[in-house]
Amino acid sequence: MSQRIAFVASDTQIAQAALKELVDLYGNTAPESSDVIVALGGDGFMLQTLHDTRKLPAPVYGMNCGTVGFLMNEYTPDNLVERLIAAEEEVINPLSMRAEGADGTIHEALAINEVSLLRAGPQAAKLQISVDGRVRLDELVCDGALLSTPAGSTAYNYSAHGPILPIGSDVLALTAMAAFRPRRWRGALLPKAAVVRFDVLQHDKRPVMADADSRSVPNVISVEIRSCDEVAHRILFDPGHGLEERLIREQFV
Repeated sequence: MSQRIAFVASDTQIAQAALKELVDLYGNTAPESSDVIVALGGDGFMLQTLHDTRKLPAPVYGMNCGTVGFLMNEYTPDNLVERLIAAEEEVINPLSMRAEGADGTIHEALAINEVSLLRAGPQAAKLQISVDGRVRLDELVCDGALLSTPAGSTAYNYSAHGPILPIGSDVLALTAMAAFRPRRWRGALLPKAAVVRFDVLQHDKRPVMADADSRSVPNVISVEIRSCDEVAHRILFDPGHGLEERLIREQFV
């Protein structure tokens, strides 16, 4: 069975060398005409590729030429066509961020891993948190807060001591970074359908930036986040090494 493969690679020397090797072996097809897109790099490049190709029908198969490579498969040039045919597919939905800047501008972006709010000055941020139009936390004093998908729950969320979420659990993780008040607040688990809103209190004195998968918006006054079910990212993994297995394994390391 032949497959039209589109290879894309990060700018690193390792990824560019892998790109040349694979193109010499398998040729290269434009992403728009391909059956599968093979991304060579690390997790950051994989996220970029998923964003760049979200309107294309081809799934994305990552090969690790970076560091952690949580969303990637092992790099090897051998038997690639057979690996692609045998690969298992995971479908994930991103988060949709709508952020309002202090100047009144509206910024929209999608996030596969998480949307985060981070203090942008020397003082802690003060955030008010609402869920589905109801204020749930009048004031969170913190370095920041984030809302994570299951696919992103082992990334920034986990580093901030948030929970790892099983794939397909229809749950989002709301996690604080260095919460000062309430001192013991550890976040919340919310249904996937929830609409979460952060209002930045004292934004002139305590500026906050918002970030959706490294797409940053400075000096925001409010951020609204919801799951974007109309966008479905298709990711391929080698059998037995899919996201569900990786999420379970990560908890026993």
